[in-house]
Amino acid sequence: MVLPALRAVREKCTQAEIGVVARPYVLDIYRDQGIADELIAYDLAGEHRGIAGRERLSTQLRERKFDMALLLQNAFDAAWLAWRAKIPERIGYSRDGRGLLLTKAIPVPRTGEIPTHEKFYYLELLRRAGLIDALPEVPWIELKVPAEKSRRAEEFLVASGAQKGATRIAVGAGAAYGSAKCWPSDRFAETLNHLTNPNDANVILFGTAGEAPVSTAILAGLKKKPTTKKRNAHRKSQDRFVS
Repeated sequence: MVLPALRAVREKCTQAEIGVVARPYVLDIYRDQGIADELIAYDLAGEHRGIAGRERLSTQLRERKFDMALLLQNAFDAAWLAWRAKIPERIGYSRDGRGLLLTKAIPVPRTGEIPTHEKFYYLELLRRAGLIDALPEVPWIELKVPAEKSRRAEEFLVASGAQKGATRIAVGAGAAYGSAKCWPSDRFAETLNHLTNPNDANVILFGTAGEAPVSTAILAGLKKKPTTKKRNAHRKSQDRFVS
């Protein structure tokens, strides 16, 4: 969801050196996207565990002498790290009690002020901070994939039962923190039936073992049998961005 905002920063700051700080399990999302010069792992399970670990990361960031921290992640921890790293300009939404740690504390958009898609929440931060003049048109969010990785993915999908050359619709219907964030299974099934009927598309359901009941419920309502694969359990990403 933050990729459009990061691409807007890259387009605006063509000569800047941009670093992305993120948890190790999401860091690869930003690789090969042409938005960052450096990827910095925030490893809470390893070298950055506890207060001492956070101090170690803030020291590492301070040594890089960043001029600006753009905190697209909402947590207090993100602002605290940027403050401890003595980054001169710290921009983020004023929430979670972190306003005093920011040099530019941006009011959170109220309901109805911006389009509802999550990508606009991050783009609006840039607009309110003066980094872009207006919200850009972003019809879809593109994830660039190198040719070799694309080839390996194709081999895996075909080996798992997907048809070569077919349109593919992948659905990860579960959520890390329970059903409150999930779209109803019957609506997934209804939508997928509508999309697959004229296009003869392959449906690919993926998720963790704990999310299997959600996929099973969708499966029960599908007219065409999908490809199903379990993936490793993932945790909610808590990304931090500095430029």
